Amino acid sequence: MAKIEGPPAESPVTAASIPAIGHGFRLQWEKAQNAHVLLYAEGMVTLNGSAGAILSQCDGRKSAAEIAAELQHTYNQPDLGDDVLAFLRIAVDNKWVQLQ
Repeated sequence: MAKIEGPPAESPVTAASIPAIGHGFRLQWEKAQNAHVLLYAEGMVTLNGSAGAILSQCDGRKSAAEIAAELQHTYNQPDLGDDVLAFLRIAVDNKWVQLQ
């Protein structure tokens, strides 16, 4: 019988969190996929444009708020903070990102 698990615990990601790519993952642009990908020992995750843009900013120095502000400026889009936090929570739950 399959084990049934509840929803993942809420990730502790806040605007002040400083995300970095998780251990064992490497972010790179994959020309053949025309997308950013996360490479890891067991395979690859192909990222959509928004996910690639966010993860490319996760350098372990910038806060989530700074990442959102930079993306807002780059893409001329207001109020990306909630979207960035929502994605980072998913990324932390999947261990793609770790918090510094």
